Amino acid sequence: MKADEPARPASADLSRLSRAALDLCAELATLTEVPGQTTRTYLCPSAAQMHTRLRAWADRLGMTTRLDAVGNLRSRLEGPPGAPTLYLGSHLDTVPNAGAYDGILGVVLGYAAAEALQAGGRPLPFGIEVLAFSEEEGVRYGVSFIGSRALVGTADELLDRLDREGRSVRDAIRAFGLDETELPGALAEANALGYLEVHIEQGPVLQDAGAAVGVVSSIVGQSRLTLGFAGQAAHAGTTPMTLRRDPLAAAARFMVAAEDLARATPGLVATVGMIEARPGAGNVIPGEVSLSLDIRHEFDAVRAEALAALLDTAEREAAARGVTLAVIPRMEESATPMDAGLRAGLHEAAAGLGLAAPELVSGAGHDAQILAARMPAAMLFVRSPNALSHHPDEMVNPEDVDAALAVVVRLIENLAGGARA
Repeated sequence: MKADEPARPASADLSRLSRAALDLCAELATLTEVPGQTTRTYLCPSAAQMHTRLRAWADRLGMTTRLDAVGNLRSRLEGPPGAPTLYLGSHLDTVPNAGAYDGILGVVLGYAAAEALQAGGRPLPFGIEVLAFSEEEGVRYGVSFIGSRALVGTADELLDRLDREGRSVRDAIRAFGLDETELPGALAEANALGYLEVHIEQGPVLQDAGAAVGVVSSIVGQSRLTLGFAGQAAHAGTTPMTLRRDPLAAAARFMVAAEDLARATPGLVATVGMIEARPGAGNVIPGEVSLSLDIRHEFDAVRAEALAALLDTAEREAAARGVTLAVIPRMEESATPMDAGLRAGLHEAAAGLGLAAPELVSGAGHDAQILAARMPAAMLFVRSPNALSHHPDEMVNPEDVDAALAVVVRLIENLAGGARA
């Protein structure tokens, strides 16, 4: 080690910090809206408890912490005046009945990395900000990334969106004691060094490759829509089949067509995750049916072609039964390549630690794809041993989390060395 180089954290210290991060993940999983499971939607009451636990770690490190206008918890280690900021983080919200690691692992490893870097004993030539995004999953409002959109200046477009109880995003912000008029203060710095997100893979690729970590090459594009089929409610026993206007039959045909097309198109996934038939009685032909569609692909042209074909199918199946169709777009995100420089930096850091880090495409959406519009963005995946996510049985291997933290710290040290040079 050169005389002017900071001491690197020992592997034992990194392991201690990664175990502390895992312990905190387990503790935070108990903070929930629904007893007996892990469920946290946007700005639910347990979000404040999450903030308290995370702020305690930041306070121990002497970080300055604030809540921005959409409820993102943001903890900073300041760099020299005028220096750029490197952002680390992920999200705090979950899907219903979730696991303990999706999103939150990237947040707690941000704090662990900040502590490890402090142990190096030399100030960084840039600032570090750990981001705990308030919303990414899209459960409460049917649209994702409220948290990260605030940093790129597009969250104001969502303020009037309503949840199932008729409360707007604006209402939720105010009920949490925040002020939506302060959204401009949530913007990321214009000279940001970049954003790095650690996340569980949520799939089987790294497990199959025998790798603890992987570098994300790109994030798939996705479209989310609600389809509404409207026919005529009628008596199930007295209405002949030839005279029915059954929206559920049209919807069923559409769902099978979506599965068939996705199976036949390499890399395409199409999911109907929610369906509701009204009035909802076993002896009544439904009058209205609504369903969700989530369609994703690495290449936007393939996704767009598939979506157009599926909407044509929906129109055809509806028309064949005298049913009308309404299509409501919910979200549209383009496929997003990760920054080549940060990807190379992750590979260099992993190689320096003797780790294989294969590249893979993320089939899930992440905050990194939003922040990529404003700054270089990259993702490091951690192996999912049983390939389960959005599920209570979500898992990580502790030694894989050790590896991820070591890669993040080594990357930041390398970036700091380049900045000093």
